[in-house]
Amino acid sequence: MYNKCIYCFERRKFKINNQVIVEKVNDMKQTSIAAVTLGCKVNYAETSSIIDMLVSNGCKLMEMGDGVDMVIIHTCAVTGEAERKSRQQIRKIIRDNPGARVVVTGCYAQLDPQRLAAIEGVSLVLGMAEKFDSSFYRSEAASADRSVKVNVSPTAELRSAQVASSMLCQRDKERTRAFLKIQDGCSFNCSYCTIPLARGRSRAVPLGAVIERAKRIAEAGYREIVLTGINIADYRDGNTGFADILRYLEEVEVSRIRISSIEPELLDDEIIELVASSAKIMPHFHLPLQSGSDKVLRSMGRHYDTGFYRERLMKVISSIPGCAVGVDVMIGYPGESESDFHEMFSFIEQLPVAYLHVFTCSIRPGTRLFRDIAEKRLTKVSSSDVASRAARMGTLGEKIERRFAGSFSGTLLKVLFEEGSQGSDGTMLWSGYSQNYLRVQVQVDARNGDVNAAMRGSVHEVFVEGFGEGLQLQGRLLS
Repeated sequence: MYNKCIYCFERRKFKINNQVIVEKVNDMKQTSIAAVTLGCKVNYAETSSIIDMLVSNGCKLMEMGDGVDMVIIHTCAVTGEAERKSRQQIRKIIRDNPGARVVVTGCYAQLDPQRLAAIEGVSLVLGMAEKFDSSFYRSEAASADRSVKVNVSPTAELRSAQVASSMLCQRDKERTRAFLKIQDGCSFNCSYCTIPLARGRSRAVPLGAVIERAKRIAEAGYREIVLTGINIADYRDGNTGFADILRYLEEVEVSRIRISSIEPELLDDEIIELVASSAKIMPHFHLPLQSGSDKVLRSMGRHYDTGFYRERLMKVISSIPGCAVGVDVMIGYPGESESDFHEMFSFIEQLPVAYLHVFTCSIRPGTRLFRDIAEKRLTKVSSSDVASRAARMGTLGEKIERRFAGSFSGTLLKVLFEEGSQGSDGTMLWSGYSQNYLRVQVQVDARNGDVNAAMRGSVHEVFVEGFGEGLQLQGRLLS
């Protein structure tokens, strides 16, 4: 029965076997809630939508530590370290919030619910399907039973993708960008990845739900929508593909649309040309590479080689002036030799990219890589070699980031300002992101109240003068 039950946040109705049943509202009135998110932007969007759902049922959103009745913890399981941090955070929240009902959900809850349920103080563990069903939260809030409850459906039973976004009930105070989840799961089955185990196959959020949520985001006052998902360019709702949904979203009354991570083999000419010709879609891609060694890419089960990756990257750079392309790089994949690492280092060093996201390989139970290690088809890279290679790649990443950001010194950038802080010399320091995702800071006279009052959420032209603190660009307002 559960898999035939579809919950709609906005209308607060259930549809069971095509019969609409109206849910009671405000039955969680007086229940105070708080939430903590670990992991990716998708988790963040989903946590925010869970909060929206519970607030619409009468809950009161509070800050952590204010004696909340229920705490929701959205966990991550992309690496063993992410799991460790999830457990650490859960125990800390239990210590700091005695008496609160602690609800644990997310990828880790889906993959290993019993381990999380065994942590003393956990009240409820919810899987991927269950976390969007308000009845579980209502039952927990009303129950006098303090024993832990586990509600996790098998990943194979996940049939649809639930729309999710940054909060609508209470816009983030320091954020003018909203995340919008349009897709869930992945069907690529890379050898090291737990996402198909935790989130299932690739599934699209229905087009109508995406457009409706995007309009509500714009109405809530957000200026930029960041499209998120596990493999967003694999979006397919009937005949609607990823390029189609971008065209629909261009019609929404919002200033900017930003694409998050996109797989190289799905970045086709249609998408590139659409971004190049659009006034709303930002010139910024995050294009995972993982390895610059063709041998390692084959072992990972990636669907491209370095030649294809370079061709797609150069097509982007030549078609979209000033475009920023970020790169994921995995260090220490089992079987990676020093020669393989040098090949990767040299390959990346010559790419005209904007920044690197460097991380080390984590061998996850249930993956093909885990079996390859167990059956001795591959051997682990020593921890000392992993650390050395990660440090070298990190240094290259800083060089690449400085090179790209520095190339915009003496140019004009349009910056969407988000955060302001009091400077030490009677100025306000305002920072935000350019079209191509460069962090830019300007100074505004603190006595100029009208300008400061209008800065957050506004787009201004900035003349970039150079680097400020760290790799943040410093400039001056021109408009």
